[in-house]
Amino acid sequence: MRKPSDQQDQGQQDADRPEHAYPDHWEADVVLRDGGTARIRPIAAEDADRLVSFYEQVSDESKYYRFFAPYPRLSAKDVHRFTHHDHVDRVGLAMTVGGEFIATVRFDRIDPDGMPATAPADEAEVAFLVQDAHQGRGVASALLEHIGAVARERGIRRFAAEVLPANTKMIKVFTDAGYTQKRRFADGAVRLQLDLEPTDRSLAVQRAREQRAEARSVQRLLAPGSVAVIGAGRRPGGVGRTVLRNLLDGGYTGRVYAVNSALAGPSALDGVPAFPTVGDIGHPVDLAVVAVPAERVPEAVADCGEHGVQGLVVLSAGYAEQGAEGRERQRALVRQARSYGMRIIGPNAFGVINTAEAVRLNASLAPHPPAPGRIGLFTQSGAIGIALLAGLHRRGAGLSAFVSAGNRADVSGNDILQYWYEDPDTDVVLLYLESIGNPRKFTRLARRTAAVKPVVVVKGGRHSGSAPPGHAVPATRIPHTTVAALLRQAGVIRVDTVTELVDAGLLLAGQPLPAGPRVAILGNSESLGLLAYDACLTEGLRPLRPRDLTTSATPEDFRAGLTEALHDEACDAVVVTAIPWVAEGSDGHRGGYGGGVSESADGGEVLAEALRQAAATAPAKPVVVVHVEMGALADALASAASTAPPPPETGTPEAAPAAVRTTETAPPAAPTATPPGHRIPAYPAAERAVRALAEAVRYAGWRRQAADPGRVPEYEGIDEGGAAAQIERALTPDVDERGTTLTPEAAGELLGRYGVPVQPVLPAPTPDEAVDAARRLGYPVALKTTAPHLRHRPDLGGVRLDLAGEEQLRTAYRELTEALGKPAELQPVVQAMVPRGVDTVVRAAIDPAVGAVLSFGLAGAPSELLGDMAHRLVPATDRDVAEQIRSLRTAPLLFGWRGSAPVDTAALEELLLRVSRLVHDHPEIVSVALEPVIVAPRGLSVLGATVRLAPAPALGDLGPRRLPSY
Repeated sequence: MRKPSDQQDQGQQDADRPEHAYPDHWEADVVLRDGGTARIRPIAAEDADRLVSFYEQVSDESKYYRFFAPYPRLSAKDVHRFTHHDHVDRVGLAMTVGGEFIATVRFDRIDPDGMPATAPADEAEVAFLVQDAHQGRGVASALLEHIGAVARERGIRRFAAEVLPANTKMIKVFTDAGYTQKRRFADGAVRLQLDLEPTDRSLAVQRAREQRAEARSVQRLLAPGSVAVIGAGRRPGGVGRTVLRNLLDGGYTGRVYAVNSALAGPSALDGVPAFPTVGDIGHPVDLAVVAVPAERVPEAVADCGEHGVQGLVVLSAGYAEQGAEGRERQRALVRQARSYGMRIIGPNAFGVINTAEAVRLNASLAPHPPAPGRIGLFTQSGAIGIALLAGLHRRGAGLSAFVSAGNRADVSGNDILQYWYEDPDTDVVLLYLESIGNPRKFTRLARRTAAVKPVVVVKGGRHSGSAPPGHAVPATRIPHTTVAALLRQAGVIRVDTVTELVDAGLLLAGQPLPAGPRVAILGNSESLGLLAYDACLTEGLRPLRPRDLTTSATPEDFRAGLTEALHDEACDAVVVTAIPWVAEGSDGHRGGYGGGVSESADGGEVLAEALRQAAATAPAKPVVVVHVEMGALADALASAASTAPPPPETGTPEAAPAAVRTTETAPPAAPTATPPGHRIPAYPAAERAVRALAEAVRYAGWRRQAADPGRVPEYEGIDEGGAAAQIERALTPDVDERGTTLTPEAAGELLGRYGVPVQPVLPAPTPDEAVDAARRLGYPVALKTTAPHLRHRPDLGGVRLDLAGEEQLRTAYRELTEALGKPAELQPVVQAMVPRGVDTVVRAAIDPAVGAVLSFGLAGAPSELLGDMAHRLVPATDRDVAEQIRSLRTAPLLFGWRGSAPVDTAALEELLLRVSRLVHDHPEIVSVALEPVIVAPRGLSVLGATVRLAPAPALGDLGPRRLPSY
């Protein structure tokens, strides 16, 4: 950081430089460490008064740290310099709350001697100033991420900074950022140099900060110390008054206020203090529930923002679900709330519930909050939320929290995952999603969360091809099946219906994970046991032979049978089937109708208790019950559960982490979920029980594999710099944003730089030129057409193989042109024959919402007709591609099906990893298609390649953290 005199000397040089267009893509909303929001934007000439006001509120000590000398006020020249930038060599960013500056950062490009410079100089001096009242909120860390991204965009590779040794906070900002850095002490100051190339550590630090900030922002919404209901009517009924009543009936532990603009002054509603405005309350309000007409919401938001409200739940409708005008109203709502540092659940929301004993918050339209439990539930639909709450309640499941986000204009499923990842009160996450605004980020967060607790998702609108009204979603080109595959890759348990969502959630919340797919089946109905057996086979499980306890089995028989099965080392899980049993008659003997059939509540409770005793005293294995016409049994199992978790296993942490951490130097440690109790889930059909159990088996297998995710290998022979230079030459200024397709020769050259050789093809517009090409390549050769309507269509006869000499080649050429058209139409080419093998296809494409996706399948009908393609996110690991190849339904063709020779899958895995590395290193490569790739018993051959380039897309999940802006 230079002294004031140094900066003033540079002022005239700066004034002579031209200013460039205002870079509005640098604007961003961010979440700070305490959960509040702020806006980052370039400083403009109109900000002079804001800058002066901001500087006046900075302490003398902070000014001294910034300028290395007392500097009580900014001169007119200073103000002009700090508000006029060319946005290339001189850049200034401000962080604002409520439209006012709370921090600034700037950089000036310098030469090796520290003097002002222009491009191609690639170093810049950086300096920060943060208002004292906002220090400690992670302001400087967020600004460093954004100013670093701007610098990289402008060709700057290093930051230099001078910091006084006493300014330990600023030194920590630099040292904790995770960048490669150098540090030395000279002339009484600490001189720091940061390499701005992102590192694994800088990315980990950035994501750890993001997680803590976003989790804290959700915690402020779910655990407020005080709530104001805006729009609570003076008469019972109505949305606002209903929420107020639910807050009181639910036993909310904080302070509650009612706000109604029609009130003449302080009053009371339902015994709650009521005021005309939030400002009249006179006490801090953490959360406001807004239930007024849409046209009055901006006034309410302003009232909240100006009086320190931390978050909003907007129940009001009339936004994006009502068309273009409502969509713009929704955008304005988000902008307004964020400008005050507030986050929003909604609009058009159903509300939020937190069952924690210390909170007991029911800020929703649900009249009866769920019982406390270990399941977190998020929905985007109020109607589905009501149905899920009712379904879980009927089956005895409790919730830790419930969020119904409505249009999810701000807080989304991603934010909720950030919170539940560390929440010690949540063991299972259930999500009903109608749209995914940022699938790439969602997949990343879901993978991390699934590593410590199950994440179960049902996706609505899978086949409609569009998001529901009101949901702003970035454009995406990938099909739903690909998104589903990526979710499974991330460990998400994906189900198709809300019934399956509840079924899976009950099992995962109440039972331990199975160690494998071996399932014991026992019960008092042979037929029901066979149905369960068949269902296990259908779901890919390994059922043991069903054990029939006979229809005369007593609860004691069930207890003994379950105990034996759970102790069997050949069993990983147990399915218990039960139909009404024949009780003992008055003569003391079983059988006959004299004893009657036990369907009573007492009979169900006796059997339920027998099953619970067996499960509690045996090795921890999942147990599910299938019942037919035994509602009493289901009710008994639903109503009884162990409220105390079992003792912790040896070697597990003694305590779960706090809900939000404060350290920033490393990603947060994975939390330890509370072990499940002994609630045994009951299902009215064998298929439902087994399907839920199968999901648990698959998830448990993923958890075991996730412990070793694999690695991204480093290969020799990769010319990253040469590839970058070739791409830069190809993307000339006249290339539009849709991009350009490389010629086959250029595509082969680019792929070759990453060790992916493409077999050369030579044009053959005449028979003589075909013969000449064959001589150059060497016989035997293939003759094939490249016309768009004939490419990859050997069934149309556009390919002739194994042409061993000139005569065969000329004959094939003549037959080809006579059958399919003139050479000018067919565009024939000649290519050398390669070893026979299995035809496959390798593709990679960058989607704006998901990022780079690597795809693999067998060429022709398997991939095109049956859709048998496997997908992985880039960068893929060695484990990813090995699983990708083997996950195809047609994979046996690669491994010696029906006596054929197995192909070289090791070479195939290396090819996939090299393509993954190529598109990961160069985001300008928007698509790669290798087709066909012939995989032989030894080696492989790439016969065709298409590469498309475009200006690098903005991948929000890879840049500095920011809230989505639709």
